[in-house]
Amino acid sequence: MKLFALLLSTLALPFLTAHAGEKHKDKPAKFPDISHEELAKAVESKTVAVIDVNGSESFKQGRIPGAIDFEAKKDQLANLLPADKGTLVVAYCGGPMCKAYKEAAKAAAALGYTNVKHYSGGISGWKKSGAAVESDPKS
Repeated sequence: MKLFALLLSTLALPFLTAHAGEKHKDKPAKFPDISHEELAKAVESKTVAVIDVNGSESFKQGRIPGAIDFEAKKDQLANLLPADKGTLVVAYCGGPMCKAYKEAAKAAAALGYTNVKHYSGGISGWKKSGAAVESDPKS
């Protein structure tokens, strides 16, 4: 019986450890939230790359200062983000219930950025706080 258990263990071991070192490829990426205060400080000191995922029309009407219009510029993201892959990159959309930010956050992570976060307050929270917004001039 002991011989059988030993044989079974020996045969099963390679199958049990075959994928032990692999990362979970199907596991969705998690992007930690950044507080309003942290983001406002980073925007003020220009130490963050901000990506707006609300769509180009909303972007024109109001955005966090310095934000990139993801809808219009997603194909150029590699050229628009800083060369330093450790730079703080923050993606946001409309507000706490919006999940559209994930596309931009994943795109930044796929480009090798290692400090990608989510601002869950979104543009609605940013405006509600009284923080400055940029907008395109009305024609």
